Amino acid sequence: MADMVSVNLVWLPHGAGLPIPGRQTEGAAGMDLAAALPEGEALVLVPGERALVPCGFAMALPEGYEAQVRPRSGLAVKFGVTVLNAPGTIDADYRGEVMVPLINLGQEDFTLRRGDRIAQMVIATISAASFLTVETLDDTERGHSGFGSTGRD
Repeated sequence: MADMVSVNLVWLPHGAGLPIPGRQTEGAAGMDLAAALPEGEALVLVPGERALVPCGFAMALPEGYEAQVRPRSGLAVKFGVTVLNAPGTIDADYRGEVMVPLINLGQEDFTLRRGDRIAQMVIATISAASFLTVETLDDTERGHSGFGSTGRD
């Protein structure tokens, strides 16, 4: 079992009653995020439209961690709905509401309602890095070859 990290979470008034972010299966990496839309109101994303969808809570990640917001594969494959800046990063010092920028890349309108699972969140450790200016870099087999340079298979 992976290490467990505690994350403080505060429900905002419009998030009351929604499920706490959680994994749907024991082996899942991501915790589902639900839409904190007003009860009885729908948000319709027409093809090509994007919207910032509230999740109804704020959280305090421990120093040294980030939360990655990723698409739900079912929404992406079945409807063409995905997270616009996937993966989005929530930093440890952010204390605002967790929100998900969704975009409809599908060909039909997509309707969201309160409590719909809209994305998944993965809590991950981060590494601090420092950059050193050098005169040359070591050689590798790939070298300067970039996008698509290793072929399709």
